[in-house]
Amino acid sequence: MAKIIDNYEIKNETTFKIGGIVKKAAFPNSIDELINLLKTKEYDIVLGGCSNVLFSSGKINKNILITKDVSGYDIMGNTVKVSCGTRGARISREAQKKGLSGFEFMIGFPGTFGGMISMNASAHNQSISDCFMNARVYDINTDKIITLNKEQMNFGYRQSILSDNHYVLIDAEFELKPYDKDKIEELMNRNIEFRKKRQPSLSYGNAGSIFKNPKNDSAGRLLDLCNLKGEKEGGAMIYENHANFIINYDNATSLDVITLMYKMYSKVKERYTIELEPEIKFIGDSMEQENRLWEIMQKNTKIIQK
Repeated sequence: MAKIIDNYEIKNETTFKIGGIVKKAAFPNSIDELINLLKTKEYDIVLGGCSNVLFSSGKINKNILITKDVSGYDIMGNTVKVSCGTRGARISREAQKKGLSGFEFMIGFPGTFGGMISMNASAHNQSISDCFMNARVYDINTDKIITLNKEQMNFGYRQSILSDNHYVLIDAEFELKPYDKDKIEELMNRNIEFRKKRQPSLSYGNAGSIFKNPKNDSAGRLLDLCNLKGEKEGGAMIYENHANFIINYDNATSLDVITLMYKMYSKVKERYTIELEPEIKFIGDSMEQENRLWEIMQKNTKIIQK
């Protein structure tokens, strides 16, 4: 039976450790429970690990469906089938044990496959779309389950057909490549060490990279050149080892984070005439100041609301 909680403090679910009270949060434990909840049309937003999202610290007049417990996988030869709520790091390790390569990049990711496929997650010259075969998705408009192949997913940089909230991932299949187990593990260990040196631990609340890379450049490089490392706003701080990360070092609010993001955005725009676009998603509807700053930065999808 799915767990459903009214007036839920959503910061308990986010890696940023920020967020106010949502109207209702639902936690399905199986694909059947997930589909039944979707059919009710009661839920405004579907999320997985809540690892690249910033919720408003104010009251959030939305119902949230969280799929992190809809997890499971099956490995058949070179094919891996994964449910939407399964953690990427878990399957990275399971694939390595089978001598299958393609998922090494996600070893340090806190997110679930639903989110990673939606944003076509990537790192270290690998991406989720590289070995993608097909996915079963729930069509919210027609209440039907359909299967989409790789071409139909419209994968791009940090996007897919799932990005428009029209479909909800149920599960997906991937075809990995056989490779030496020890070499796969060596690559995974290098990826972990890279993350430890460059990116903040989740012991500091954070949501991963804050801004997308502009074409043919790096958001981190541009922010570094603006000397923004260590800048603070309330309880939020730009990470001292990588300027494209913000950490919640002292009970930061969503307004602290968005104000700091706007400073980062404005500095780069002023110096390089480049408008950085947020990679994280913002969910909120009650605080005018943070909504106004977010809309300036977000040129395409704006605030998540349906």
